[in-house]
Amino acid sequence: MRRPWGVSAPALLVLCVAAAPPLAARDDQILMLGNLAGSQTLVQSSGATRAEYSFNDRGRGAHIVATWKLDAAGVPIEYHGSGNDYIKAPVSETFRFVGGKASWRNRAEQGDKALSGAAFYVPVNGPPEMLGVLARALLKAPQHRLALLPAGEATIETVGSLPGQAASTGAGSLTQYQISGLDLSPTRVWLAPDGETAAIAASWFSVLAPSAAGLLPRLLAAQDEANEAWSAGLASSQTVVLAAEVIIRAARLFDPRDLTVTPGTSILIRRERIVRVGPDAELSAPAGAQVIDAHGQFVMPGLWDNHQHFDDNVGALDIANGVTSARDMGNDTDGFLKRVARFDAGTELGPRVWKSGLIDGTGDYAGPTKMRISTAAEAIQDVDWYADHGYGQIKIYSSVPPPIVPLIAAEAHARGLRVSGHVPAFMNAQQFVADGADEIQHLNFIVLDFLFDQVKETRNMNRFTAVAAHAREFTPDKPQVRDFIAYLARHHTVLDPTVNVFETLFCGDQTAVTPGLEQIAPRMPAQVRRGMLSGALSVPKGEEAAYREALPAMLRLLKALYDAGVTIIPGTDSFAGYGLHHELELYARAGIPPAEVLRLATLTSAQVIGANGQRGVIAPGKLADLILVDGDPSAQIADIDKLVMVMKGGRIYDPARIEQALGSAPRNPI
Repeated sequence: MRRPWGVSAPALLVLCVAAAPPLAARDDQILMLGNLAGSQTLVQSSGATRAEYSFNDRGRGAHIVATWKLDAAGVPIEYHGSGNDYIKAPVSETFRFVGGKASWRNRAEQGDKALSGAAFYVPVNGPPEMLGVLARALLKAPQHRLALLPAGEATIETVGSLPGQAASTGAGSLTQYQISGLDLSPTRVWLAPDGETAAIAASWFSVLAPSAAGLLPRLLAAQDEANEAWSAGLASSQTVVLAAEVIIRAARLFDPRDLTVTPGTSILIRRERIVRVGPDAELSAPAGAQVIDAHGQFVMPGLWDNHQHFDDNVGALDIANGVTSARDMGNDTDGFLKRVARFDAGTELGPRVWKSGLIDGTGDYAGPTKMRISTAAEAIQDVDWYADHGYGQIKIYSSVPPPIVPLIAAEAHARGLRVSGHVPAFMNAQQFVADGADEIQHLNFIVLDFLFDQVKETRNMNRFTAVAAHAREFTPDKPQVRDFIAYLARHHTVLDPTVNVFETLFCGDQTAVTPGLEQIAPRMPAQVRRGMLSGALSVPKGEEAAYREALPAMLRLLKALYDAGVTIIPGTDSFAGYGLHHELELYARAGIPPAEVLRLATLTSAQVIGANGQRGVIAPGKLADLILVDGDPSAQIADIDKLVMVMKGGRIYDPARIEQALGSAPRNPI
C-alpha cells in the first residue's frame, strides 16, 4: 500500500518545468475516495517553506507541521517536522546538511553521512508537498537522477499533459510525472506550468492544489492509462502461457479434503482446467504436451486472501506469493472494476477477485466509500447497485445506523449477496448476527462484544485500544465467552479475523519492522523498507502487560472459535502476499495444525463464497490454479514461503522473477 503521498525524451523534462515560484500561501484539499478529509496549507517566507497537513480517516489520520529550506538545486538542506502520525503516535523528525555532512533523526532512524554530491532526504512522516519538492529537484538534477537519504535512488520521467485541459480552461495544462525509487511501481505527481505542485492523485487518497480543483476524475483517468501501460508491461514480461496440454509429474499432492499428501502424483491440465490426477505410472504425457517435473516438490491449490483492498502492486504481490484467489473488501467503484477485468484478461498480474461492496453511514467517522447512507432507501439503492454490477457481498461499515442493518441484510439476501462487515457502533456482534450478518470482519469485534457495556462507540480508536487493554480478561473458559462462541457456531457465522493486524498494533514498538516481515524487509528497496515499520499503538503507562498479553489472548480465542466449529477464513488487510503467509503462521501458532490451516486458505475459503465447484481442490474438472512449493507447509507452515511456481488461468509465473521485476531481491535467487 502506498503512502498517503510513452515516456518523453529527457530533453523535454528540462523545458517543462522551471523552479517553482515563491509561495505566499496555498491551501490544498485532501480527499479520500472523493470525500473531503483534510487540508494542506503552505506558506513560504524568508527562504523557508512551512506546511501544515492534517486529515481525518475514521478517527485516525496524521497532523504534521513541517518547515524546510532548499539549496539552489531544490534539494533540502534543513527539515523539521512534528505532530502525530496516522494512528496518533507523536512525530518528531529533523534533517540538516552542513559542511558536506548530512544528518537525520526520526522515531526509527538516526544517522549521518558525508556527501560528495547531491542527496535528497525523504521524510518518514512528511507532508505530501515533499513529493512535489522531490519532483522539482529531480527535474533539475543531472540525468534527472538523485541519491536518496538514508538510502536509495530516484529518477523521474515525463508522462504527459492532462488531455484537453488547456483548451477547456484557457490555462496551461498540468503535467504528469512518474518517479521511480519510492515504491514497487512508479509514484505519480502532477505539476503546474509554473512548477508548483498541482496534485498527488489516487483513488483512495488525493491532494489537490487550487490549480487542480475539480479535475480529480480526469487526473485519475490519465494516471490509470499510465498505470495500465506499466502493469501490462510487467504482466507481459512475467507471464508464460501454458501449452494446450501440460502434465506435472513427480509431485507430492496436498488434498485439503482429507489433508493427505500423496507422492508420485501426476496432474494433466488442458488449457486452464485439470483433466486427470493420478499416480505417475498411470498418466502418460499426451503427444506435444508440456512436461513440468516437480522433482518431488509439494503441489497444492492456490491460496486465498479473504481481506484485501486492491491498489497498485497488490495483484503482482499476490501472484508472487501464490495467492490465486482473493476477496476485495471495499474499494472505489470505478477503477477497481477495470483492474479486476485486467486481472481476468491477464494484462495485469493479479488473482481471481470476489467483490464485496462497502456501505457506510455519514459523519466524521465514515469510511472511505462513496456509498454513504443515512436512510433505508439509500441503503437499498446501494445494495442494488452492487448486485447489478457483479458484486457477491455487502460489507457493512462502522457508521451504518443499527436500525438500517437488518434492512440492508434483507435486501442483500434477496439479491443473492452475502452480508458481512465491521460491527456498527452502538450495537454488539451478537445483534449484528441476529440482524442478518453472515460474517464478521476482524477478531477485535468478537472481543468488543464482551466489552459492550463499557465500549459502544467503536468508530474511533476505541476498537483497538479497548481490545489491547482488556483482551486478556476474556479467556475461552469464561461462560460469557463460551456462550457467544456457541452462538456463532449455531448461526454458522464466518469469521475473517486478520490477526496479523492486531499483532502489529499491539507489538509496542513503533520502530520495529512489522511482525512477520522481518525476513522480507531486508529484500525490499530501501524506501519501501522504511515504510514497513509497525506503526504500533502507543502503549499507555501502566498497560504494558495488557498490551503484551493481548495477542496471545486473541490467539487463544481464535483456537477456541475454531475448535467450536466456527468457520475461519484467512485474510490480511495488510501487506499483500507476504502478510498472508504470516497470517497462516499465526493460526498455526494458535494451535491449529498446519494442514488444517492450509485447508482454511484453500477449500474452506472457496466453500464460503460457493466457488468450491471450480476452485479449492486439485481435481478433475477444477480450474488449474495451483502452486509448487519446495518444502512441506502441511507439516511446517513457514514452508509456504518457499514458492517456486504459480499457475493461474492457463498461465505460469515465477515468483522470484516477479519479485526481481518489482525491485526486491527474490526469495529464491534466480
